[in-house]
Amino acid sequence: MTSGIDGFSTATEMLAALDRRDVSSAELTDMQIERIERLDGKINAVVVRDFAAARERAVVADARRAAGEPLGKLDGLPHTLKESTAAAGLPQTAAMPPFAGHIAEADGPVAAKVRAAGGVLLGKTNIPPFLADIQSNNTTYGRSLNPWNAARTPGGSTGGGAAAVAAGLSPLEFGSDIGGSIRIPALFCGIYGHRPSETVVSRSGAIPVSQRPNVTAVMAVQGPLARSAEDIELALDVISGPEAGEDAAWKLELPRARHERLADMRVAVLPAIDWCPVDNEILESQDRLASALGRLGAKVATAGPAFDMRDHHKDYLRVLSSRILARMPAGEREATAKTMMASDDEFTRANGEGANASAVAYFELMDRREQYREAYRAFFREWDILLAPTTIFPAIEHNDLPLGQRVASINGEEVPFSLFLVYSGIVTLAGQPSLAFPTGLTRSGLPIGLQAIGPYLEDRTPIRFGQLVAKEIGGYRRPPGFE
Repeated sequence: MTSGIDGFSTATEMLAALDRRDVSSAELTDMQIERIERLDGKINAVVVRDFAAARERAVVADARRAAGEPLGKLDGLPHTLKESTAAAGLPQTAAMPPFAGHIAEADGPVAAKVRAAGGVLLGKTNIPPFLADIQSNNTTYGRSLNPWNAARTPGGSTGGGAAAVAAGLSPLEFGSDIGGSIRIPALFCGIYGHRPSETVVSRSGAIPVSQRPNVTAVMAVQGPLARSAEDIELALDVISGPEAGEDAAWKLELPRARHERLADMRVAVLPAIDWCPVDNEILESQDRLASALGRLGAKVATAGPAFDMRDHHKDYLRVLSSRILARMPAGEREATAKTMMASDDEFTRANGEGANASAVAYFELMDRREQYREAYRAFFREWDILLAPTTIFPAIEHNDLPLGQRVASINGEEVPFSLFLVYSGIVTLAGQPSLAFPTGLTRSGLPIGLQAIGPYLEDRTPIRFGQLVAKEIGGYRRPPGFE
């Protein structure tokens, strides 16, 4: 392709080339399809393919552009979606046997907005069963591999999507996040992933259980993954907006970023959580970035919101467990809760409390959730960014043991595997926005990164921070072997 565009160009660069008529949507789409057909065998990321329809949509997009018709923000751009996201006419099984063969009858809100913006859907990407792991492996589609190291997972639950973006098979992916399912795959694969403020993007249409909004379904969000923070902002603008039924009166206008220079930013580094160790190389990258920010003139200090992290994590697990196990048959759920409650581990017991929580208990959890949100509001009156690890380790080796039987090795110390949820969960319960961004590679060549947490509904501030950091320390890097 003579336009200078290749599979590793950003979405922003591809759209600019389309506007200049340097490349057509049909050419871009063919390029991505060729890359998927040639390279996806290495990683098994794009597991549902809709290439014939994609080519048709690309031709229509080219005709719109040629006719001078109004264009959407993604007009003619190829992209992918997470398998569990509703897209008309395509499988939406969440890799669960009970949903085998399920085809979405209509687009969910995210797919509908991307389609309306002119996006060209290439297909859908791999996940763990019911989105309940940080690996993407299932009996329906098989195992996804990390493009940096095939012995490692690309993460989950948006693991196939992160792998596809990192390997240059798709410039944009739209995923979902309740336990780090956007941010952890972004970390593992060396790309950007944004967990929006909880009410910025519709939460419905993300799983095959129900396509209707539910105000009690807190914490789960949908958001974009990309190879640049500029692309993240572009994609967020496309999919943001109120839930169905609220859009008659509500309009969403995200505030501008608080600052346009790193020198003006007030950056707090979250204090280490003494009961939750983090890989030394991740912490070293955090220290390097904090030092660089200080040299650039930013205000940098160690600080965090005023609540107890142990209490917070237990409340997060209670809500998470109540959400994930809500549709389990009552007898099975009660037995699961009883087993958890008998554990010696306080966090497992918290899971058990949430698994069989009464409506009254859930109401009390929501009241405590508001206390955490209040603490974040107070914190962000003094700070613009909260910098923290995304999770406790870089990409892990494939592990087929049940989650409860896994053990993590952190700096030579064995710790409960479930602690991977601690740092991703510090924003999830309160619904804060968080951008996962790359900060380099480990000495063994695996991607590492951090998350920039921002004030509620001020998503542009952490996204702008990520854009500026990339200019200073670099951003996305190409994995070897995917040219």
